This record gives sequence, structure tokens and C-alpha cells, in this order.
Amino acid sequence: MSDLAQPPLFEFNGDTTTGALELFPLVWSALEGLTSLDVVQRNQALDNLLEIQAPRLSPLVAYILVTRLQDVDVNFRARVIKVLADVLSPDEKGNPASEEVRQKLLHHLSQIRRRTMYAILQVCVEGLTPRSDVSVLLNACPYAGNALADILGDRKTDMALRKEAAYFIADVGFLDAVPELERIRGRLESRQNGQRSMAFLPPALGDEAELLPDITKALQLLVST
Repeated sequence: MSDLAQPPLFEFNGDTTTGALELFPLVWSALEGLTSLDVVQRNQALDNLLEIQAPRLSPLVAYILVTRLQDVDVNFRARVIKVLADVLSPDEKGNPASEEVRQKLLHHLSQIRRRTMYAILQVCVEGLTPRSDVSVLLNACPYAGNALADILGDRKTDMALRKEAAYFIADVGFLDAVPELERIRGRLESRQNGQRSMAFLPPALGDEAELLPDITKALQLLVST
């Protein structure tokens, strides 16, 4: 019996790589592992996908990873952010991920709203991922500025998260958030000035005053761009 040639797992096409990874049992098994209740299994599944570069080659894998941005484990969430940022960036040889992967990834990232944004900012507050990786992701989210502005203006949200929101609005350059930043700054400054004119009253602004430097800096950076 003659030996049958094994089909290549990857095909190289110009500066990008493509592959029908969804057809391989290893990929299906790993994708199932990403939904496991056991975080150890989820991490192992991600390791298996990274070993064969599946996130850069398979639109399905990239999509499933976007859904894991709300994973209950903040450390795993940090890994997912790193992987997706890498997919959106050239590899060590300067090659981009496949065009189909990038287009599908950009489409699904554009659907990110406040709940997912909150989960991403939590990773930053914990110091588990470089801000630069998060900026790469948010730069692919055209409506992220609105979600960040909502978080920034929510008085019930943890102060550290609100500060991160102000940082990324400026760092990525969400100009559509400028009116909301100005509104929040005006409200805080008005309350602060009112307190100064009535010093005999107990302070009402509380920790929200901490946001003024962050908002002012963000507005300065946005206006200067």
C-alpha cells in the first residue's frame, strides 16, 4: 500500500497564512475546552490553540475568543486580551493574520458594549495586562468611546475603573466622547466651586474629585489631536 501524503495544516499565501483549522478535531476539542467550567481546562485549551497558531488562522477561533473577554476568571481574561491584541498585530516576521480572521475579528469587536468593556477595564485595574494591548483592542471598537464614557460618568462604578476609562478615551482618541467628558468635568467643577463658596457645609463631592485631573488631561490630549 502506498503512503498517502498528509495534507498540510497551513497554507502560505503571500504575506498571510490561511488554514481550514475548523476541520481538525484538535481545534474542536480546544474550542470546547474554552467553555469549560474549569479554568485550568480553559487555559490548556488556549495553549493548544496557540501552539498551532489557530487564533491567527481561524475566524471561528477568533470569534470564540472575543466571547471570552467576559470570562469569570480575570487572569484568563488577561490572556485572551493578549492573544487578540497579537492577532491584530503583525507577527515576529512582520506578517499580519489572515485577512478573513482580521475582518471577522474587527466585526465582532465592534459589537463590544459596556458589560464587556467593564470586564476589560477590570483586567487593567488588576495590573494583569499592558495598557498597550488593551489599546490595540479598543482601537478596533468604533463604539468603545461611548461605553467608556458611560463607565466614566457612572457614580456607582469603582473609581479605579472610571480612571481607566478616562485614560483609554484619551489614549485611543475617542473624539466622540469629548462632549460627555466636558459635561462630567463641568458637573464636578460646579460642585467643587459650590463647596468652596460654602465651606461651612460638609464635603459632598467625595472621591469624585479624584477624576478631575484625569478628565482634564484626557480633554487636553483629545483636543490637541
